[in-house]
Amino acid sequence: MIVFDSSTLILLAKIDLLNLFVSHFQGDIIIPWEVKEEIYKKRATETLLIEEFIKERKIKINKVQNKDQTDKLITDFHIDKGEAEAIVLAIQKGAGIIATDDRNAIKACKLLRLDFVTAITFLIRACEKGLIDRDRAIQKLKKLQLYGRYSNEIINDAIEKIQGVSNGYKDT
Repeated sequence: MIVFDSSTLILLAKIDLLNLFVSHFQGDIIIPWEVKEEIYKKRATETLLIEEFIKERKIKINKVQNKDQTDKLITDFHIDKGEAEAIVLAIQKGAGIIATDDRNAIKACKLLRLDFVTAITFLIRACEKGLIDRDRAIQKLKKLQLYGRYSNEIINDAIEKIQGVSNGYKDT
């Protein structure tokens, strides 16, 4: 099971990687109610695919039970309601991982000792699994660099990891 916030869903949709992820992921993909609301408000091209996955129930929506915990995360970590609900929902559901590209949400995950992944993580893993080749992965990484707020260090590290992939497996 994986819980997404809107940032990572939108980034994956923008670089045409969301469909690949959804079609290969074996567990449940869940978003909190607030993330659904954020996506539906946006009405951008990339959100149409996400809306379709929601309608097809490939992405499931769950409500958060503990609003006090959500409010505390918003205050303590200066995150938006969608990110806070994603973290609370992951805790409630015992989700193995949270997908977020929000810097403060990542800090919250680290402090709360919750596993997280970013859009770049999905991209590198898709390349490692041989779902996309290195050249396509580098192209998608360049798009992520445009759309996301990644430091040069993060981008350079991702390039090294992608370049270290050969035939779907990391070179050793």
